[in-house]
Amino acid sequence: MPSLDPGARRAILDACDSLRDDSLDWLFRLVRCPSTLGNEAGALNEMERLYRHLGLDPFRIPTDPEAMAGHPGLSPPLIPYAGRDNVAAIHRPRAASGRSLLLQGHVDVVPEGAADMWETPPYAPSIRNGRIHGRGAGDMKAGIVSYAMAFAALKRAGLQPAAEVQMAAVIEEECTGNGALAAMLALPKPDAVIIPEPGPGVDALYTAEVGVVWAWVTVSGRPAHVRDMQAGVNAIEAAGIIAAAFKDYEAERNRAEHIAAEFHGVNHPVNVNLGTIEGGEWNSSVATRCRIGLRVGVMLGYTAAETKRDIERLVAQASQHERLRGAQVKLEFKGFMADPCTFPRDTEISTLARRSHADATGGTLRDYPATGLTDGRHYVLYQGTPCAVFGPDAQDIHGIDENVGVESVHGITRSIALAMAEWCGVERA
Repeated sequence: MPSLDPGARRAILDACDSLRDDSLDWLFRLVRCPSTLGNEAGALNEMERLYRHLGLDPFRIPTDPEAMAGHPGLSPPLIPYAGRDNVAAIHRPRAASGRSLLLQGHVDVVPEGAADMWETPPYAPSIRNGRIHGRGAGDMKAGIVSYAMAFAALKRAGLQPAAEVQMAAVIEEECTGNGALAAMLALPKPDAVIIPEPGPGVDALYTAEVGVVWAWVTVSGRPAHVRDMQAGVNAIEAAGIIAAAFKDYEAERNRAEHIAAEFHGVNHPVNVNLGTIEGGEWNSSVATRCRIGLRVGVMLGYTAAETKRDIERLVAQASQHERLRGAQVKLEFKGFMADPCTFPRDTEISTLARRSHADATGGTLRDYPATGLTDGRHYVLYQGTPCAVFGPDAQDIHGIDENVGVESVHGITRSIALAMAEWCGVERA
């Protein structure tokens, strides 16, 4: 891999530094968009503006489950996709001499939870103690801004990539990954992918990730007045019995013999989470119906399909509990049906990511075997494209007062700029 000219390197890093205020401005604009599931339009529109700001011509990529039917990366949708098209843009060089690259990030965020618990409102970004607070600031709008400003820095330095650079802002990384799958299938296959997902409180390079299956269990009981509650079947209590059945399964899947080498040393990498519960209608009535949502982790060496069968078996067994007699139990799979994935350390793009980060920041990207998942799996598992997933030091993602370090964001911008310049080569803008 040819090294970057020292003069070009200095010019690119200086340009990155000159874009610090622009980076914060664009990040604040994105964080102000409450882009939860089904509400991503505002953030997608901002991404269209950002790509135009970079001198590119953005276009939309629809997420069409029917067109992707049968693809092993497709997860069962949660809601319709109309009005939520992914946004992409492509830089094409004058004379392609380098290797192509895809820069991708997701605009969707998880719900803010109890907004009153936040020190500042979740969609009113603020900087405190050198950290940017706001829902989605770390996961992963900072990463999106970093890759966009990295591209802008090359242009400000009088350069541009000497190869095709694709950019994509996608939906549903937090629940299906179908937005990224649609983008992958619509765009030309790149030579490598960079996805700047956040590190766990440190700048980190993902080395592996678990898979995830989402399951929904609806219990319909037998309502009764509370004075006759023994004659009823309380759906909320029955759903709790089913949820509890997954605790032994979780312990079993975390036994040492089931943990892949990539996750050795990680405490409890396979997690089962009772994430949502909806049920009941009156405090003095035996609850008629209850629906719970479960997230079940999948370790490397196991598959989402095998985990789905495990869930079906566990729910069927728990349904036979004596306190569920007379109840009806419905099991559905909507949302993640995602296999685990490794990101080998020795690919050229991962090696370059480490070297560029060290050169740009003087620091080290920490290896991160993730107990969550990213969109990177699609490119590795289904396209055979090497993918470097690395990003800034986010804290409290999916929690209260989510935040990301200002200096870390700028460091990742500098790292991506150097990596892009070396991977793609450069030509005069």
